[in-house]
Amino acid sequence: QVQLVESGGGLVQAGGSLRLSCAASERIFSRYYMGWFRQAPGKERAFVAGISWSGGSTYYTDSVKGRFTISRDNVANTVYLQMNSLKPEDTAVYYCAAADRVVTGWSTRNMDYWGQGTQVTVSL
Repeated sequence: QVQLVESGGGLVQAGGSLRLSCAASERIFSRYYMGWFRQAPGKERAFVAGISWSGGSTYYTDSVKGRFTISRDNVANTVYLQMNSLKPEDTAVYYCAAADRVVTGWSTRNMDYWGQGTQVTVSL
């Protein structure tokens, strides 16, 4: 059982930046594909960014391309989401997720483990 703990959320003005972190309990962290998802009030949880085992491949939903960067440190068992040029529409609870397989489709049903989420609020 992999435990994931997110941190780094908060309140920021539009145009600002935040860096989310997700620490994993699993010793063999490098075998997991990792992703960030978000859920806004009244909406379904949606894919934001994903990264392969080694970090060699990254994936983004169109609305965050050029603004968000996902990265991982397999020694520290941590995945990061650097969020720049934040917009009010980025406001959501952000969840870290892990998949114990190669992920070809970044949907919630393809992820095996989830963190508890961290709130990101972007004000005008």
